[in-house]
Amino acid sequence: MYFSNVIGLNDVKQHLIDSVHRGFVPHARIFYGPEGVGKLPLAIAYARYLNCANRGVNDSCGVCPSCQKFDKLAHPDLHFVFPVVKSKVSDDYLAQWRKLLQDHSYFNLNQWLSCIDAENAQGVIYSKESDEIIRKLNLKVYEAPYKIMIIWLPEKMHIACSNKLLKMIEEPPTNTIFLLISEDRENVLQTIWSRCQPLNIRAIEKDEMQAYLSKNFELSDGEIKSIAHIANGSFTSALHMIESSDDNQFLFELFVNMMRASVSGNIKAIREASNKIAGIGREMQKSFILFSLKMFREYFVNNFGKQEMVYLNEYEKKFGERFSPFINERNIEEFNDEFSLAYRQIEQNGNARIIFLELCLKATLLLRK
Repeated sequence: MYFSNVIGLNDVKQHLIDSVHRGFVPHARIFYGPEGVGKLPLAIAYARYLNCANRGVNDSCGVCPSCQKFDKLAHPDLHFVFPVVKSKVSDDYLAQWRKLLQDHSYFNLNQWLSCIDAENAQGVIYSKESDEIIRKLNLKVYEAPYKIMIIWLPEKMHIACSNKLLKMIEEPPTNTIFLLISEDRENVLQTIWSRCQPLNIRAIEKDEMQAYLSKNFELSDGEIKSIAHIANGSFTSALHMIESSDDNQFLFELFVNMMRASVSGNIKAIREASNKIAGIGREMQKSFILFSLKMFREYFVNNFGKQEMVYLNEYEKKFGERFSPFINERNIEEFNDEFSLAYRQIEQNGNARIIFLELCLKATLLLRK
């Protein structure tokens, strides 16, 4: 990845480039912001620029030995850490990681876990990963100015892993740089956060998104405007819409099924709806809850006729014609609280059947308010 491959964010890219030219290279940065805005490709482009032998004014040269190795994501001074499953370490999945990055530099956690056939397992950066990080970074720099460790989603670190890394992040070996990429800053260990230079990566502006879609996809102006609006700054979301993502349709069908069962109050239908959700993978269950929270927000705002603030596709709008009034000022906060609680319970490996049955029953009561 080069800076030129990162969609929009020209002000952020210029800030990083200028900081290198000024000699301001913090030993630890944390790129944080919403999903799908390009934090990971931006961090890789920055790492490439730091180690490029012939830096240009706006980007890496692309021809020096360092750039050629970065093209394959196989530079000996570039290391990656990311959530894995089965109590393994990142290097066990490095081949799949490189392939996914080269095929799709914009992806989310669910897509990564699907790539490694995680099934019901949640992605975790396990405690023993810290030993691998410390071992690698204590080796001498092979050939580049900097040894760079990119940690994707530090909020997924096991607490023991985070604690082991505190001293290393605070006082890394000479010419060693940590680049952390977070989508949930609240769950990054505060002592890790305090040792990093934070850089907020904003959502992609609508005009930036439209320009990129127009250049790279055969879409009508109307489709481009609609996708850019609904994606709300996330290229991952835009790409899902363009590729007619089955996941989004699947989550919507689960949502509609749950809401209809809850509105009916029919205990058999409620059990069937909750069991169906409980039967999908744990990461997909979390995606369902986040999707539901988004739907509640959109249908609540839809009641006020502020279409420019509503991010729904056509079939979501159609369902909302009759469903939106059920989401109102009397229950919106409780819906948010109950579904957020369920998300935390799923993360803590709670019993999914019990969690979703209880959630459906609570939704039945809330929809009557």
